[in-house]
Amino acid sequence: MYPIEVIDLTVGYGDRILSKNLNFVVNSGEIFVILGGSGCGKSSLLKNLFGLYQPLSGKILIQGKDLTLAQGQERQDVMLDFGVMYQQGALFGSMTLLENVKLTLQEYTDLSEDQMNLIARCTLDLVGLLPYETMMPSEISGGMQKRAAIARAMALNPKILFLDEPSAGLDPVTSAGLDQLIIDLARNLEITFVIVTHELASIEAIADRVIMLDKDAQGIIAQGDPKVLKTQKENQKAYEFFNRINTSTS
Repeated sequence: MYPIEVIDLTVGYGDRILSKNLNFVVNSGEIFVILGGSGCGKSSLLKNLFGLYQPLSGKILIQGKDLTLAQGQERQDVMLDFGVMYQQGALFGSMTLLENVKLTLQEYTDLSEDQMNLIARCTLDLVGLLPYETMMPSEISGGMQKRAAIARAMALNPKILFLDEPSAGLDPVTSAGLDQLIIDLARNLEITFVIVTHELASIEAIADRVIMLDKDAQGIIAQGDPKVLKTQKENQKAYEFFNRINTSTS
């Protein structure tokens, strides 16, 4: 059983189709990246995968359970199998980092305050933020905010994490540090990552496998190891993307 299996998925809004006939799997412990040009629907696909949007058709299996059909308690149970880090972090500015990480524990568990504090502190420690537990999001850097958002997504110990543009807005050094954190979490804790990003340096550093969406094709035009795709000239769009080749006349 795969952590994630996508079957004949069509993503869009109303009559507007962004991607169709999507079929792919994500392996356990894999860092899987969704990429493509602007407007290809990569963020929309991600939001379908973690249940924020409902696909137009097709199936999304999370740990073998169909998220697209699940309702009520069954849907909540499926969604507890994963955590989500949104593009801007989405931390609550009026709460400390510790309080932010505790939110999901308060909502979904019956743990005591001491137990929640222990778990939250351990999770902050995993991302290197334990010394900053009492700080507000506004008091830490953008890279630290991203780490705190990852910690919050990990609070319930999910085996799958969805990250939306984790490196967006970060300088190269901070971005590299975040890349290494993702690699360490995947390898040491066997967490499966599904990441949307357009940052080539991050893609080459962390991705075990990618799928590339294309706006014109309305689907997947390339998939595999990004280091291999970078060398394959026969897939022109993928080759140009990975090698930063601009063929437009504008």
